[in-house]
Amino acid sequence: MDRFQQVLHYPLVKLSDGALTLGRIFVALAVVGVSWMLAAFAARGFNRLLERRGVEAGTLFAIRKIVRYTVVLIGILVAIGSTGLNLSAVFAASAVLLVGVGFGLQNIAQNFISGLIVLFEQPVRKGDFIKAADTYGVVDDIGLRATRVITRDHVTVIVPNSQLITDAVINHSSPTTQLRVRIRVSVAYNSDTAKVAQVLAEVARSNQRVLSDPPPEVRFDNFAESSLEFSLLVWISNARDDLRVGSELRFAIAAAFRSAKIEMPFPQRDIHLRSGLEELAKVASSR
Repeated sequence: MDRFQQVLHYPLVKLSDGALTLGRIFVALAVVGVSWMLAAFAARGFNRLLERRGVEAGTLFAIRKIVRYTVVLIGILVAIGSTGLNLSAVFAASAVLLVGVGFGLQNIAQNFISGLIVLFEQPVRKGDFIKAADTYGVVDDIGLRATRVITRDHVTVIVPNSQLITDAVINHSSPTTQLRVRIRVSVAYNSDTAKVAQVLAEVARSNQRVLSDPPPEVRFDNFAESSLEFSLLVWISNARDDLRVGSELRFAIAAAFRSAKIEMPFPQRDIHLRSGLEELAKVASSR
């Protein structure tokens, strides 16, 4: 037993507040482990408390993360103090280290700070449907370095946190999940425009996913080269359904136009010959 105590208290490194020993190292590791468990326990406690008060899931997720990181950070500081290290010296060295990190690991530091900003400001939250660059998906997790987004194809995309702060990101879940869907339609020039508008409006009203408020809208967009161009604009309650609703409406429009005998033309051009007609006639007659 005495031999074991001697090993635990054997000085490995001389410090300002004593010596670093195996015993102090074990105590520091125990403090970190306990703080990790306390962090999980505190996060669950805050989650249950705020859940009863009706706090949204995205906000709950951010609070759990912040509480967990804070408790673990405090535990690490206590563990460092238990080893005999002077915390003021540690902070001074950390300042020098941060300067080195700023130059050598700029992207990591930028993503780390951006992660904290995302958790505190919540421009995007867990469960939000967003578009980042060309990626559409649901936010699954917000880490300190990157955010995990699950796409419509159930592919996991890792988005750096700095991209959520510096680049343009569309959040289809805030402040509302509603989205306006535009369906473009072309009809022949001899079509009855009033009838076209009526058919498009009826198709929109017959779809259960289309909201009645705001009401659907039919717009006459343009006189194109070989067709008249219309747009059907409808509102849906969930932005994630935009592709599905768009497909349903196009199927319904194609069927409704066939029933109403409204022609959807192919691209076409009229060619007028102003000269050379006599020569062409002579060539045709000679044959």
